[in-house]
Amino acid sequence: MRHHREHHLSGRSGWLRAAVLGANDGILSTAGLLVGVASAAATPEQLWIAGVAAVAAGALSMAAGEYVSVSSQADAEKADLEVEERELVENADHERDELAGIYVKRGLEPALAREVAKQLTRHDALQAHARDELGFTPNARPRPLQAAMASASAFTAGALLPLLVSLVAPARSAVIVISSVSLLSLAIFGALAARAGGAPASRGALRVVFWGAFAMGVSALLGTLVGAAV
Repeated sequence: MRHHREHHLSGRSGWLRAAVLGANDGILSTAGLLVGVASAAATPEQLWIAGVAAVAAGALSMAAGEYVSVSSQADAEKADLEVEERELVENADHERDELAGIYVKRGLEPALAREVAKQLTRHDALQAHARDELGFTPNARPRPLQAAMASASAFTAGALLPLLVSLVAPARSAVIVISSVSLLSLAIFGALAARAGGAPASRGALRVVFWGAFAMGVSALLGTLVGAAV
């Protein structure tokens, strides 16, 4: 008998979200900063210093922010599980009826729902309530360290692209070259990320390019104004 293996995308949700956010932010924030600095008539050396500082600060910031955010989510889930575990000890019958009620709402007959709740409670009551009452699943479990590492690594990988482009771009056309290469990279990466998440590639590319162009346009305008004032 052949076994049909299904490939689902939900297991990627944690690291994929962090990686996509990190890479997009790495490209966009670094390119935006470099475009703004270049618009202010900065020297190549000043552009390089600003870019290196942006990569280092951004990667550390992304890692710290992602770790704190996902850790908070993990703490909240842990607290909910502790409450549920206490309820299972103090009000076992009520909790089993509550589980049966959930299955009835999903379409099971009351008698079958009670039997399912009884057997699942006997097997692993906390897991059954975590999954069916609280919506916690192993695939979606918060992993702070994994999310932080994925976010920082992706940010660095994305940020290095505009930084390296700034090294070879002619000073007079640095703004155009950095913006063009960064927007193209955002489009490609946005399309790939959308496909990895099961969404249309064109949608992912268009939305990231739109906001990327907007952000870099604002940065260029501010850099020009500051450079003229100074």
